[in-house]
Amino acid sequence: MQNVMVVNIQYQKMKASETLSELLMKKLDRVGKKYSWLIKANVIFKIENDRAGEDKICEIELSAPGPRLFAKAKTNDFEKSMSETVDELKKQLEKRQGMFATH
Repeated sequence: MQNVMVVNIQYQKMKASETLSELLMKKLDRVGKKYSWLIKANVIFKIENDRAGEDKICEIELSAPGPRLFAKAKTNDFEKSMSETVDELKKQLEKRQGMFATH
């Protein structure tokens, strides 16, 4: 049976975006299929004042066995921030997977 990861998405200081949510779910779905031991993802999209325009933030915290996994990216575009955050989590998940394999 496929383990289904629970995903909580919050939008802070901005309107919720169906497009962003769908894109995020696709990305996390792929990650969840590869790492079936993931339990939950807490995602926050927010806008922060930044003079350089790097104000679109995506934070993702993953619940899994062991220490929590967390990544955050801040760029000028939500999709870019999301991609960078997910890529960073994939690196952390690779390491975690490696730890499982050695025990």
